[in-house]
Amino acid sequence: MQKSGARASAVMASGTLVSRILGFVKTFLITVAIGSAATMADVFQLANTLPNLIYVLIAGGVFNAVLVPQIIKASKAADEGADYISRLITLAVIALLVITGAVLLCVRPIMNLMGPGWSEAQLAMGTAFALITFPQIFFYGLYTVVGQVLNAKGAFGAYMWAPVLNNVVAIASLLVFIQQFGPFRTHRHDLENWTAGQTFWLVTMATVGVAAQAFILFWPLARLGLRIRPRFGWRGIGLSTAGRLGGWTLATGVIANLAFMALYRTAAIPTGARPDVAPGPGGPPPIAGTAVLDQATMLYALPHGVIGLSIATVLFNRMAAAADERDRESLVASLSSSLRVTGVATVFCMVALIVYAGPLGMLFSGGVPAAGAVIGQVITVIAIGAPFMSTAFMLGRAFYAQEDARTPFMVQLGVSVFTVLGAVVIARAFPPEHMVFAVAVCYAVQNILATVIYHHALTRRIGDYGLSRVVGAHSRILAASLVAGAGGAVVLWLLGGYRSDGFPWDGQVPALISIGIGGVAMALVYAVALRLFKVEEFTGLLAPLRAKLGR
Repeated sequence: MQKSGARASAVMASGTLVSRILGFVKTFLITVAIGSAATMADVFQLANTLPNLIYVLIAGGVFNAVLVPQIIKASKAADEGADYISRLITLAVIALLVITGAVLLCVRPIMNLMGPGWSEAQLAMGTAFALITFPQIFFYGLYTVVGQVLNAKGAFGAYMWAPVLNNVVAIASLLVFIQQFGPFRTHRHDLENWTAGQTFWLVTMATVGVAAQAFILFWPLARLGLRIRPRFGWRGIGLSTAGRLGGWTLATGVIANLAFMALYRTAAIPTGARPDVAPGPGGPPPIAGTAVLDQATMLYALPHGVIGLSIATVLFNRMAAAADERDRESLVASLSSSLRVTGVATVFCMVALIVYAGPLGMLFSGGVPAAGAVIGQVITVIAIGAPFMSTAFMLGRAFYAQEDARTPFMVQLGVSVFTVLGAVVIARAFPPEHMVFAVAVCYAVQNILATVIYHHALTRRIGDYGLSRVVGAHSRILAASLVAGAGGAVVLWLLGGYRSDGFPWDGQVPALISIGIGGVAMALVYAVALRLFKVEEFTGLLAPLRAKLGR
């Protein structure tokens, strides 16, 4: 069982890692093409992010957290769950088509709501982009449903590797965009000179990539041999249990994502306040908007996406099985181990993001040092919440594994109240140039708050789950990470990273080189420090990779 779990984690982690690396390349090319702290970057980012936000708001929580236990139970039938899965996918396709169609009819009101203070030209361009990107809602849902079926059947790899195809499509189209229309640093791309060709290669191909990510999963689904086909009629196949759980999970998703969208809406305000001028020395300082926030979010979510999510996916199946058998010890052991092992990656990444925030900002700046400095400052603030993101996620999954969706709803309700209040205060009390920094603080604090509330709720539910051991492990991991961070800071100082005319600030390529040199140095120091502070969980983190390489 452990070897199987290790292999599954390795397959998922490797797929997610490749996808994240390509995601970095894609984001880098977007900044090369249309800049970062620039109007067109914000307009595209909002239109391209909203489909995912709307999908998660409406249905994502149900598909992600509820379906796996139900599919596992249905798989015990003589047909291995083929009839249940066929009806489930049929129902999902119909529901997603209806949802997507309804959202498309409301494109302009949605853009008006999410782009407060935007000019008419900005709203018109954003609406045109959204008409092309909003069909992604259907494809995100299809990808999730089919992917969860594969996960429930133990075929973990395809779900994590499918986004690689999405990123390949996006990278190819961005390279064409840059070749055809020139990079942002030398060719101004703004509302006045934007063309239909630019829309096709930037926006339309973004939707094509999401569609490819969904449809590619039907190949491994067919290899399961379940003979999936359209099936109608959903009464009496056990969906009532999923529906009851789904009600709470849907409510949790609605509350969480409405709060998040309120915060994201606040981050969009600076776009309307930004003077639409070409970047350059002597100009006004860049104002961070949604594009800058999304770049910082991508970086701080990296350890959770590569390590935390991969471990949690396998953990969830184990906890669900343990809860079904009323095996508390196995449930607690899996949760405690995963919290400790994940910390080896998440805590180190937090420190690394803070130390190398400047070069990372420059990397995604579009070649504009002033924009790089702003991005780096946002990264520094938001990185503090990185370890708590995975911790809260795993603690929440402990409740879903026990088919308790009510408690996560109550936890999320408390966090969402804080988030909405934060969004209101930021929108009213902060000037546009400081809004995204305040939003980044909210991102970090809400993860910490969720972790604290989940801890108290879980302790009341199952008692001690090895907290002292988890805290002790994280303390040693933090000490090792700080030692590595000190080493990384020395390397960055030697490279001139703390001077405005230093090597990392010469351009995006020098920034990448600096990150590579400093990252290797930090990793080597970290490996030594982990042994020095006797962090046993490091071996647990490497186990999935060793299992994969050994096989």
